[in-house]
Amino acid sequence: MEANEVSKTVLVVDDEVHIVNVVALKFRGAGYRVLTARDPQEAFEVAKKEIPDLVISDHQMPGGSGIDLCKWLKSTPSTESIPAILLTAYDFSIVEEAMGECNIYSIMAKPFSPRELLAKANAIMGISAPS
Repeated sequence: MEANEVSKTVLVVDDEVHIVNVVALKFRGAGYRVLTARDPQEAFEVAKKEIPDLVISDHQMPGGSGIDLCKWLKSTPSTESIPAILLTAYDFSIVEEAMGECNIYSIMAKPFSPRELLAKANAIMGISAPS
């Protein structure tokens, strides 16, 4: 394995393609395998098949929310322990209520720093990789 490979998989979920691209680029550069989805339903199907190590999801998307996705993941035995980071342009208090019940480890406001997002992801997964 090369020095920058962390051998972890992250699933990035957002209906805004430029956000998916920015996050994917940052995480691939840090050695992650990156999966992507455009909405919660697609993400749930990908997660059940691929079992990522972390989900990074937008909070509000067409067809559901990041919280919906996290609840679905938590209620499914094969995905129940996958941690999540939510990206939101909304009030944090709305999201904080759901944190404990659905493995949301962190909430980040949009716009966000891709470097900070990577650092949070590394911390959640116990990786000491350069960002």
